[in-house]
Amino acid sequence: MIMIQSFVSVLYYLLVAYVVFFLIWNFLKSRKWDEEVLYIIVLIPFLLRLFRLK
Repeated sequence: MIMIQSFVSVLYYLLVAYVVFFLIWNFLKSRKWDEEVLYIIVLIPFLLRLFRLK
């Protein structure tokens, strides 16, 4: 059971890192300030989760 839980946890954090990568990628490519603000608002919870600061 512990092995499955560890695997799911690692998979979860890899998925969060994947989403964070593409959010940052789109943020850097964006030229409109309103889109950049939205990317930051969406990015904050993902970064907190990635750094395990629930």
